Amino acid sequence: MYNDANVIKIKHDVLYEVAKLAFAGELDEKRDQIAFDLIPGPKPQFRCCIYKEREIIRQRVRLVEGKAPSGEDDGNVIQVISSACEDCPISSYVVTSNCQNCLGKACINACHFGAISAGETQSKIDATKCKECGQCAKACPYNAIAHLVRPCKNACPVGAITYDENGISEIDESKCIRCGQCIHSCPFGAIGSKTFIVDVINAIKSGRPVYAMLAPAAEGQFGPDVTMASWKKAMKEVGFTDMFEVGMGGDMTTQSEAEEWAEAYKAGEKKTTSCCPGFVNMIRRHFPELADKISTTVSPMCMVSRMIKAKVPDAYTVFIGPCIAKKSEVKDQQIEGNADAVLTFSEIRAIMKAKGVVLTAEENSYQEASVFGKRYGNSGGVTNAVLEYLKETDNEIDAKVYRANGAADCKKALLLMKVGRLPEDFIEGMACEGGCVGGPSAFQGEIASKKNRDSLISCADCRTIVENLSKIDMGAFEHHR
Repeated sequence: MYNDANVIKIKHDVLYEVAKLAFAGELDEKRDQIAFDLIPGPKPQFRCCIYKEREIIRQRVRLVEGKAPSGEDDGNVIQVISSACEDCPISSYVVTSNCQNCLGKACINACHFGAISAGETQSKIDATKCKECGQCAKACPYNAIAHLVRPCKNACPVGAITYDENGISEIDESKCIRCGQCIHSCPFGAIGSKTFIVDVINAIKSGRPVYAMLAPAAEGQFGPDVTMASWKKAMKEVGFTDMFEVGMGGDMTTQSEAEEWAEAYKAGEKKTTSCCPGFVNMIRRHFPELADKISTTVSPMCMVSRMIKAKVPDAYTVFIGPCIAKKSEVKDQQIEGNADAVLTFSEIRAIMKAKGVVLTAEENSYQEASVFGKRYGNSGGVTNAVLEYLKETDNEIDAKVYRANGAADCKKALLLMKVGRLPEDFIEGMACEGGCVGGPSAFQGEIASKKNRDSLISCADCRTIVENLSKIDMGAFEHHR
């Protein structure tokens, strides 16, 4: 992931402007003014003209409102902003200055689609005819034809991105696992995700009980002094009724997951985890024959949402974290009792800014999760928690677990399982490298975040999983899908 500070600033400015107008009840009236406020002109800031820049802002506003940037909507939470994508100059195969304009014309002879012709000084490739087969590059004796892959396509772990006849990137909804890795890879900021910002603000303004649910990956993301108590205070100032720590849901998920693992182990069956929606999407879309191997235990987000709704039936629950795929878990997977909305860190910060709320250093006196629940957002965190719970309950099993770290590793593990060559008993899948702490909307890098979190968490103050579960009023709700 490259340093995309300029792109991030524009995105955050749009998020803030929409949030501010939504709180003021002026979004419908002043929506079109946002583009003029952010791009006053008369000179463009980054692109060919102010008119294109303003159109891109308008399409970003639609995304923030939870809509597709253009009129057509395939339902995917991840969308291409076509006006921004038009600026990408990369064709897959290009002739470089190494071309000697040789007599043999091996490249032309190798192309079966008539895409290459001779130029005055070097060969030329017609991108409209090129089928990206690569035969020309293989044939060139000077290695003068380079294969350049667009950053978005290169970042996609499942080959869901292609181009249309105009060179605009297209996302194949049936292949996309909603991991969001393409979003920050694009130098033009041409890919984004729909948000729930307006829905959440409207829910808060309606007077309905609205609860924030903070991901375990949040602890340490904003420095060593921003504690769960800091978040709880800030969320109440924004207008949320209350806030709960999703690490507590991690403890609840651990209990149910451990029961499934023990049962499957005894029966000689293999299983995968179900916490990461990107990993679940990968199985359902690319390895459907393994769908019955997915744990039936719901995610920690869903656990906490169900707990809240068991107590407050008309509650509106909002998950906050670094994950884009969580939006897919809400929109696509349609699990009863799950969160009603998902906000990334940048989206909640826009809401906070619109309300004049900041995160302040607070004493670390508020904890609702065991240390294992708090580390659920790390690669291997689910496995560590499940094995620890089985140990605490005297039900240890000698299980071997493939801790798949990142989408490529997940794909490798699932391929082994598919062909019956997986030596391990279970797969813990995390679509983002490092786990949730390495999510596409993380505020800090994995190492810095973990360092901050370790300074916040004192193991002496954390309960065991069993002790913590005994203190949770889970209410009457189902742990499974």
